[in-house]
Amino acid sequence: GESNELVGRKTAFALEQGLAVILCVGETLAQREAGELSDVLYEQLKSGLKDVPRTTGSQEITIAYEPVWAIGTGKVAGPAEVEEAHGLVRKYLKEFLPAESREIRILYGGSVKADNAAEIKSLDNVDGLLVGGASLKAETFMEIIKA
Repeated sequence: GESNELVGRKTAFALEQGLAVILCVGETLAQREAGELSDVLYEQLKSGLKDVPRTTGSQEITIAYEPVWAIGTGKVAGPAEVEEAHGLVRKYLKEFLPAESREIRILYGGSVKADNAAEIKSLDNVDGLLVGGASLKAETFMEIIKA
């Protein structure tokens, strides 16, 4: 329920306080089906990074692509969908944080499980995983780590 602008203010404030930030972006199913992925990610990153110094480094900020429709639903974006979204995020980072755009990590989150972790991690521009519910059971989480 937070606006893109509020997320941007929180991001800038957290960085000012010396915290490392994971900025989450992602679309709803309706937005994806309407072909709005590119516009949604662009606006979220534009607002989220608006007040962030353009020299912010990769140790200070990470981006997580987490499609809203995949959070806790058991639905996972397919490989092509993940690559498309992560490619767009990388492209937009070149505009908003050009100095560090290649070094900033982009994580995938959204129903990550042991049986899909290895495939997701192998995709272009996926630098890691943002694991939610599957991290609550040590055995399951260890399988994801080993993937």
